[in-house]
Amino acid sequence: MPTAPRPVALETLPGHHIRRLHQIAVAIFLQETEAHGLTPVQYAALQTVANQPGIDQRTLAGRIGLDTSTVAGVVDRLETRTLLQRNVSPQDKRVRLLTLTGTGTTLLADVEPAMRAAQQRILAPLPKADRAEFMRMLRVLVDANNTLSRAPSEAM
Repeated sequence: MPTAPRPVALETLPGHHIRRLHQIAVAIFLQETEAHGLTPVQYAALQTVANQPGIDQRTLAGRIGLDTSTVAGVVDRLETRTLLQRNVSPQDKRVRLLTLTGTGTTLLADVEPAMRAAQQRILAPLPKADRAEFMRMLRVLVDANNTLSRAPSEAM
């Protein structure tokens, strides 16, 4: 007969809290940006393309930590909404380069206040003096564990 598992207090597990914080962060982002109809991943894709016009899909996937097939679906949805466009690379006809459309540029500018409000709400429970340290520690954990991800992100 199998041995009964030992009780584990979920509240002692960092992974449990990180998963919950991710759920909460997504919910807050969606609440704040509801009028714009963007998910956090779509926002990350649009902002990355705005930061680096002409980026290819593979590089975009690496920058935002998604596998290439997932990013292809994200790009498809954003292209359908005419927020970005794919252009054939002059150097390699198999590569598609991404740029924001005018509509995408406008949406990104319009969503910025809501995105920033979401970030503030996420950090609001922390004293202001602790927020920079929390962000520093998050970056340490993400950077140190990046290679363990199914889709490691590339340095920006």
